[in-house]
Amino acid sequence: MKPPYRADQVGSLLRPAKLSNARKQCKTGALAAGELKDIEDRAILEAVRKQESIGLQSVTDGEFRRDWWHLDFLAQLEGVTTKKNPGPKFGGTEEQPPIATVTGKVGCSRPIMTEHFAYLKSIANATPKFTIPSPSMLHLRGGRGAISQQAYPDLEVFWDDVAAAYRQAIAHLARAGCTYLQLDDTAFAYLCDPKIQDNCRRNGDDPARLPRRYADTISAALRDRPAGMTVTLHTCRGNFKSAWVAEGGYDPVAEAMFSADVDGFFMEFDSARAGGFEPLRALPAGKKVVLGLVTTKVGEIEDRAMLRRRIDEAAKFVPLEDLCLSPQCGFSSTHHGNALSQDDQWRKLELIVGVAREVWGPA
Repeated sequence: MKPPYRADQVGSLLRPAKLSNARKQCKTGALAAGELKDIEDRAILEAVRKQESIGLQSVTDGEFRRDWWHLDFLAQLEGVTTKKNPGPKFGGTEEQPPIATVTGKVGCSRPIMTEHFAYLKSIANATPKFTIPSPSMLHLRGGRGAISQQAYPDLEVFWDDVAAAYRQAIAHLARAGCTYLQLDDTAFAYLCDPKIQDNCRRNGDDPARLPRRYADTISAALRDRPAGMTVTLHTCRGNFKSAWVAEGGYDPVAEAMFSADVDGFFMEFDSARAGGFEPLRALPAGKKVVLGLVTTKVGEIEDRAMLRRRIDEAAKFVPLEDLCLSPQCGFSSTHHGNALSQDDQWRKLELIVGVAREVWGPA
């Protein structure tokens, strides 16, 4: 079976304490970069073996070499830096992630994170899956106001450059052997929320037009991907120390989002914030939806019967054979991690594998 798999995952995993401590030491100069890499390598190897032992058919490096799910990648593009987040804010935490801002022409003249993928591929027996932020993450939070007017008086040129930079970055990953790539994207789910729409207007953008703009840019970014590379899109409503930003069903964005030239969609459905499954009826034939029914925000383990009922509910709008199951997001989108334990994390992934086998049978 091609990915996405019946039991799949979003990507990030809780950082082991030894790894977190080592990264802090390296930042203060108390640990050499080479020593940190050795510790990262060992932690990733252990995490990959655990994922494989659970029965996952795709494995990730847990994003163990990153501080932020998106900024570590975006900041390596030419013309991109970061700044303080002006809002909207994550609730329940004073600390807020920075946002990407465009100060010059966007480009990708050198490989980004290909060495991360190469190590993952070298140790994986299952399919190695790699995650990078979606092109829309260069725009949503700051919008027109976070993109240099001097570099880009015409936003159409900005989007052309972003797509070209992503084509180059994806080509580098493809040459490293990547056949399963996930674009992580909060934009579509955020735009379901009226307060995010209002923020877009304050930024100088029209929120009604952004979903199609983002989808078209994603498709342009994937234009030259190899035939053997599966690409999925993951969207959620925020995931930072178990906090979230947006709420609202997918109705305002579903049609545009589903037009993106990807093979499947990882979609958050773990709470009432995401609305019902009705927008799934807009899914084109031949695409898959991975139902994010298992939350990564709390440690309580979901009821198996409830998960099966919700899969049945979704199957009223999408054929069962086009559905899969996953967590709603990663367990540690940033180095901080969510408010659950390592044991909770692995039990939830085991649950996903078990329920998928009950619903769809052995892989």
